[in-house]
Amino acid sequence: MKPAMPVEHPFAPFVRILGKGKQGARDLTREEAREAMHLLLSGQALDSQLGAFLMLLRHKEESPAELAGFTEAVRASLNVPDLQVDIDWPSYAGKKRHLPWYLLAAKALAAGGVRLFMHGGGMHTAGRLYSEQLLELLEIPLCHDWQAVAQALDNRQPAFMPLGDWCAPLQQMIDLRNILGLRSPIHSLARLINPLGARCGLQSIFHPGYQESHREASRLLGDCALVIKGEGGEIEVNPDSPCQLFGTTDGLAWDEQWPAMASQRHVKPAHLEVSQLVSFWRGEQHNDYGEQAVLGSMALALRGLGMQREEALQRAAELWQQRPR
Repeated sequence: MKPAMPVEHPFAPFVRILGKGKQGARDLTREEAREAMHLLLSGQALDSQLGAFLMLLRHKEESPAELAGFTEAVRASLNVPDLQVDIDWPSYAGKKRHLPWYLLAAKALAAGGVRLFMHGGGMHTAGRLYSEQLLELLEIPLCHDWQAVAQALDNRQPAFMPLGDWCAPLQQMIDLRNILGLRSPIHSLARLINPLGARCGLQSIFHPGYQESHREASRLLGDCALVIKGEGGEIEVNPDSPCQLFGTTDGLAWDEQWPAMASQRHVKPAHLEVSQLVSFWRGEQHNDYGEQAVLGSMALALRGLGMQREEALQRAAELWQQRPR
């Protein structure tokens, strides 16, 4: 009696495609990426396969087609309500050089009637200040279900929902960061998902070159998206530097460069005092860098909704003045 041949695991081909050496390895097709992510999300891959797959992707650098395929698989797995949302605002990087002024930008936009959904993936890197840590201080609702999200949106507040509450498998992959020693492509993927199908998805990608890949993935998906190199990796315009916008609308890619808002560079604060965010919101304390970062970030979101730069900056200033202090 001949011994039975071992049966190959169904996820093994996807690891092989990425890891078959310099001559044999290649990118996944969009369809292969979709199937691979489906297997991961449904728990059909082994932990060892997941680790190998993520690190091979990280080493190779994910392609736009792969990102699009992964996103399609995630969207197909979600059970989300039909909510009207204007802006999808992912927050996964955390800040370490400057305060998270983008939270005040989101708060002012929402108060002005922009329906804004935020999501993040937890505090995965030491020494950074994450959105989740400041929600209570800034009176931004932390939502753990879609009903709470709908209520926050209707109350003209940004609705923040942790990734683990709407796609637990992706959060578990992100949590491998301190086990594998490197950030995985899941950190990038989460920025693309736009789970509620907002009119425009904002994305901040810090490392040069990745912005165009994300824009192309969004274009392949038929999304309206706006990608920048935000300060610290968050969706926040750095007023000290020009801001390159990588946009896609109606299947067409477009580029735009905004000049620096500040006439000279600001001095980086020696340490971050989160209480400054509250006093600045209330108008009790002025911060030149913070004001420009807030207004620039608000204008960025409004640009994603179709306004041109000057109109967006003017409207941002109006909404900031009208904020409920």
